[in-house]
Amino acid sequence: MIPTEDASARKRVIEDKLKQEQETLSFIRESLEKSDQLTKGMVSILSSFESRLMQLENSIIPVHKQTENLQRLQENVDKTLSCMDHVISYYHVAKDTDKIIREGPSGRLDEYLACIAKIQKAVEYFQDNNPDSPELNTVKARFEKGKELLEAEFRGQLTRYSKPVPPVLILDAIGGDEDMEVQEDVMLEHLPEAALQDIICISAWLVEYGRNQDFMNVYFQVRSSQLDRSIKGLKEHFRKNSASSAIHSPAVQTKRKETPTKKAPKRPGTIRKAQNLLKQYSQHGLDGKKGSNLTPLEGKDDVLDIEIDSYIHCISAFVKLAQSEYALLTEIIPEHHQKKTFDSLIQEALDNLMLEGDNIISAARRAIMRHDYSAVLTIFPILRHLKQTKPDFDVTLQGTAASTKNKLPALITSMETIGAKALEEFADSIKNDPDKEYNMPKDGTVHELTSNAILFLQQLLDFQETAGAMLASQESSSSASSYSSEFSRRLLSTYIYKVLGNLQLNLSNKAKVYEDPALRAVFLHNNYNYILKSLEKSELIQLVAVTHKKVESSYRELIEQEIQNYQRSWLKVTEHLTERNIPAFQPGTKLKDKERQIIKDKFKGFNEGLEELCKIQKGWAVPDKEQRDAIRQAQKTVVSDAYKAFLQRCANISFTKNPEKYHRYAPEQVEEMIDKLFDTSA
Repeated sequence: MIPTEDASARKRVIEDKLKQEQETLSFIRESLEKSDQLTKGMVSILSSFESRLMQLENSIIPVHKQTENLQRLQENVDKTLSCMDHVISYYHVAKDTDKIIREGPSGRLDEYLACIAKIQKAVEYFQDNNPDSPELNTVKARFEKGKELLEAEFRGQLTRYSKPVPPVLILDAIGGDEDMEVQEDVMLEHLPEAALQDIICISAWLVEYGRNQDFMNVYFQVRSSQLDRSIKGLKEHFRKNSASSAIHSPAVQTKRKETPTKKAPKRPGTIRKAQNLLKQYSQHGLDGKKGSNLTPLEGKDDVLDIEIDSYIHCISAFVKLAQSEYALLTEIIPEHHQKKTFDSLIQEALDNLMLEGDNIISAARRAIMRHDYSAVLTIFPILRHLKQTKPDFDVTLQGTAASTKNKLPALITSMETIGAKALEEFADSIKNDPDKEYNMPKDGTVHELTSNAILFLQQLLDFQETAGAMLASQESSSSASSYSSEFSRRLLSTYIYKVLGNLQLNLSNKAKVYEDPALRAVFLHNNYNYILKSLEKSELIQLVAVTHKKVESSYRELIEQEIQNYQRSWLKVTEHLTERNIPAFQPGTKLKDKERQIIKDKFKGFNEGLEELCKIQKGWAVPDKEQRDAIRQAQKTVVSDAYKAFLQRCANISFTKNPEKYHRYAPEQVEEMIDKLFDTSA
């Protein structure tokens, strides 16, 4: 049971808490009432504000819409006026551009092209919007007139400024001056820079807007003419300056800082030397008659040399000028038309060069028909240069038509064919040269056929690769299809050996013309010795040795054999000095008449034989001093020794009352007489 005091206390506490809670509840009610009042006031204010905003919106929106419409109308009016002005301007284009179009683009290309652009826009407008209007025909006519004048300006500027390249500048470009230690790279300027830029600009416009390709035909025609004239000018330069060393001043078109004064280019003297020597030997024939088929081009050496050198330089000039033309063309002609235009541009000059080459071949062919085989020498330097130049030719003509690219190879093939024909016919002519008695040297010296043949072969040394290729080109074997330089060299070696063999055979036949076996031997000795010495001096011996290593020893054997054959001619002299038929006797013994006569006959036979041989052989010739001295010395030794022995044998024999009648010559006199052999001046 809870005490009473505790219950009362708890009750008071509960009542106090209840009272506090009631007070709190009353405070909350009062707060809620105030909040409700405030909320009602705010709602009232917001409702009033919303009402006013609605009134404002209803007033402003119509004004805004009206203003927006007015602005749109203003813009439309402005656009309409602008379009009207633009359209109206098209109707005035013809009138506004009339003066500029009539006066042409010369001197004001940019202004003229701007004027053409206006006309072009007018044409496009009328075509799109009013194709039936008369104004379209007017502006079309004006556009065509403008395009026509642009084409005329293109042709005019191209023609006006396109000039042939001066020969001296071409020679600089191809390195034609051998005196210059260092060849500079010469740039050729075909057109002034200002004119070039105008031409490029007109070309670009005609391609893009003019829809016209006729200007490309104009371009290749004008430039083709200048290319051909440049090469012809170089050719004329050679004709005028070939015999002199005229000084030329450089053209201003070069981009080099300095250009030294130039002499006329040096010409290779190989052909001229060979032909002059051939001519010289042919003129030294007996009785002024020629027996060899190696007839030189008389009176034409210089002219031919000039033509050869000129043609070689023109070939190089064509390559250099064509390369320069292509570089210029790429700046002016659209890319997809460049190769075709370039092909057309070079045709005239290329055809003229090929025609000239064909003429050279025809001239060589005619000369070969006349058995003038020295004419093939004109082919060698040209053919060698063509083959050296062919790689540059191929690069330059890359992209042109097959017919264009095949022209040079066809010319090379023709030259190789005619050259090989000349070489083979020359070898046959050496073998078949007729044995004409009147053409044989009376003194037994070197025959004209020998000297001419050796001279001809010596020229092949300067063109070994070319000559070998000529011979290889005619080979039908599989190895010849891809012949190497070594293969060509072996063919040339075999060919030279063949010519030498034919020459030896012919000389042997010719020698039979001589009735005197000794003169026959001297003749063959001189010719064989000349051949051997010429082979050694000219290095032909090394070339022949590629396939025939014993050629030198063979000729030495032939020479020695002919010396022995010659020495047999003295047997009729020395046979009188032998002890055969000389009677045996004792000193002081008296000889019989028959025995005395034998000794007299021996002296007489020796004296007469010696005098006869010395008289005859004094008029013979052994041009080689070393050989001449050796032959004399050998003969002196044989004859003098035999004569001295004979004199000693007969010294104590009394065979005549007049010994000086028979003993005419002392051994020293005999030696002096032999020393005068082969000496027409003695």
